[in-house]
Amino acid sequence: MTTVTKTVKFDAAHILTNHQGLCKNLHGHTYRVDVSVVGDESSDMVIDFKELKTLATELICDKFDHAFIYNTQSAGECEIAAVVEKNGMRTVAIPFRSTAENLAKHFYSLLAPRIVEPSKLDAVKV
Repeated sequence: MTTVTKTVKFDAAHILTNHQGLCKNLHGHTYRVDVSVVGDESSDMVIDFKELKTLATELICDKFDHAFIYNTQSAGECEIAAVVEKNGMRTVAIPFRSTAENLAKHFYSLLAPRIVEPSKLDAVKV
């Protein structure tokens, strides 16, 4: 198999409710997302990088960039999101904690159906 990877970046804020460290506080990151696609070694191109960048930008960056990512199962995070939204700022609601691991799984689930044969999504790293 041959693997190619495209990296996209976005900035966002979040909170890790019930975390014991400093990340329990509202803070931000510049997220780097590596999207890896595999294909058969007989192919001279696994996927067009422009297509991969467009998919990652549309499904991830356009939605998450400069937003407050919050867990809909946390009352505190929902309260903060309501204030953010009331003041005309961006939010992204997700039904899980916004850890890098969970975001990677979520991004994988968004991208996988859009990568068509003969290529396939191999990994998403946050």
